[in-house]
Amino acid sequence: MGEVVRILVFVMAFISCNALLDLSGVHQVKGTWMGSTTLPCTYMPSEGFTQQMLSWSIERDYSTSTIFRRDDSGDHILLSQFRDRVSVPKHSPGDASLLIENLEIPDSGHYTCQVIWRSKNNSLITKEVTTTVKVVKVAATKPVVRAGELGLTVPAGARTSLTCVASGSPPISYRWFRGTPGGKAQLLSSQAELAWDSVRPSDAGKYYCEAENRVGAGAAQQSDAVELTVRVPSQTAAQPWDRQAQQTPAQPPRRCTPSSAHRSARGGNAGLREGCRSGGASRRHRSPAGCVAPAPLRAGGRAGRRRARGAAGRAAAPAAEEEGGTSL
Repeated sequence: MGEVVRILVFVMAFISCNALLDLSGVHQVKGTWMGSTTLPCTYMPSEGFTQQMLSWSIERDYSTSTIFRRDDSGDHILLSQFRDRVSVPKHSPGDASLLIENLEIPDSGHYTCQVIWRSKNNSLITKEVTTTVKVVKVAATKPVVRAGELGLTVPAGARTSLTCVASGSPPISYRWFRGTPGGKAQLLSSQAELAWDSVRPSDAGKYYCEAENRVGAGAAQQSDAVELTVRVPSQTAAQPWDRQAQQTPAQPPRRCTPSSAHRSARGGNAGLREGCRSGGASRRHRSPAGCVAPAPLRAGGRAGRRRARGAAGRAAAPAAEEEGGTSL
């Protein structure tokens, strides 16, 4: 009975480890000619099991060949056509994915990832996962214009750029134009990026780009036009007295209060008028200090002035008689 229990425990542990060490991948990957692609092959590392060997192989035309092998002696690329084009992560436990760069049409085929683990009791566990790769040529897509950090509205003198972005089988060639697609346009550059070290107001306008590769009978794809706006700073600056005037709140007009000397010397409204005129800044109703004469004085007209002169004469007569009497 005890032997049966031990066997059952071993079988359950083996099944559990097999579940933990199961490989994960995908069934099919479509790669772009002259591009790159990654074939996933991952597992969850389990305590007590050590990766003994990792290999990638390809099946084409009913023939299977090993591309890559990793063992205790290191990494080995066994097919010359994949040399310097394939790699597997070295310092990522559980990641055995294969990266293929500069894809060629003959790279299409069935790729198998195989991992062998060794347990503490020296038993070996082998798992595989197969992915079908199809390499295709893709024509350049309609490009998109990406503005620099400052966007499409930039201040004069700033550095900015426009970048043309398209996908498809490389190499992709780019051209920049000033104008609008289908209209009159000026060729500016044959690079993906159109840059200005110091943008000027004359650089403002509409721009678009073209993208083209060797697929699709060489048909160039055009982006939508974008408009670059150059912001020019104001040429006139506020003068010191303008800023002071803006900062000083307006004072309400004050009612003038003539002195008693003005009243006694000229009399009545005439003295009041003289008090408001004494500064000489205004010949009408406002004094230099900003005071305003009372409404009756402003509205008196000629009649008011005649009455003021008469009152002043009558006030001056007794003074003259008194002065004459004293002299006698």
